[in-house]
Amino acid sequence: MQSTTVKPAVRAMSTARRDYRIRLRQMRHDYQLYVIILLPVAWLILFHYVPMFGLQLAFKNFRIMDGIWGSPWAGFEYFEKFFYSYQFTKIIGNTLIISFYELLAGFPLPIILALALNATLRTKFKQTVQFVTYMPFFISTVVMVGMVLQFLNPRVGIVNTGIGLFGMDAINFMGDPNWFKSIYVWSGIWQTTGWGTIIYLAALSGISPEIHEAATIDGATRLQRIRHVDIPGILPTIVTLLILHAGSIMGIGFEKIYLMQNPLNISSSEVISTYVYSVSLASSAPNYSYATAIGLFNSVVNMIIILTVNQIAKKVGQTSLW
Repeated sequence: MQSTTVKPAVRAMSTARRDYRIRLRQMRHDYQLYVIILLPVAWLILFHYVPMFGLQLAFKNFRIMDGIWGSPWAGFEYFEKFFYSYQFTKIIGNTLIISFYELLAGFPLPIILALALNATLRTKFKQTVQFVTYMPFFISTVVMVGMVLQFLNPRVGIVNTGIGLFGMDAINFMGDPNWFKSIYVWSGIWQTTGWGTIIYLAALSGISPEIHEAATIDGATRLQRIRHVDIPGILPTIVTLLILHAGSIMGIGFEKIYLMQNPLNISSSEVISTYVYSVSLASSAPNYSYATAIGLFNSVVNMIIILTVNQIAKKVGQTSLW
């Protein structure tokens, strides 16, 4: 009875050793590939996993002299402080409005542009449009914001100069909170739309030409082929990118919005990322525990959103990230 029990275990151990030796030989043979990915993996661990050690600051009354381990626990004190803050509604509202505005206005445009470029038969025109539309993506955020400020300058900006030709008064766009969200969103669309079309053009190139030929033989027009061939063909790509965009609803980037922010439009431009900076690094009395609690709250909400949207997409269209 004992021998019959031992033999399968011995066979399993020998199989595991054999598999280990095979993997080890493969790693030695392809060691160049592992060297190539070593730097990105090290960067990921160093800047994305190691900082998680500091998340405990959100639950501690951090004192620099005591360090992270020596500081006393505060529980959910700083989360409650943020939730009951008079700025909570304004900050969350600005973040959500800008994010949804950006998603609704900016997400469909790369798809439309990609479908239009894919339908054109003029190769040179297609290449020219692609070049012109995706070149703004390579402009740095600082330079791009500087361009926006110059274009919208109340005295010498090209926009106000054009308005003056029609006898209208100059508008202080960057000083009016009502204009901030539109300026932020549409300047971002101008910068990223052309680059976003590359992904959809790559997906469209994967659709078999035979399907289009069959549809043409059946009498389908160009618009009908776009509707019944092209869009279904890139639908998995659309859903995947939509899930990724949904996961950053609460995560508006810091650099651009901070550079465009000023005391006149602060009521419309203050979002979670800039508020975290203002109560921590930019404050004369920084509260790192409070800032960490806000950042952790933001990350948890983003995670819940991406999990929810991914699950809905999986049930509705059988397309998901995992």
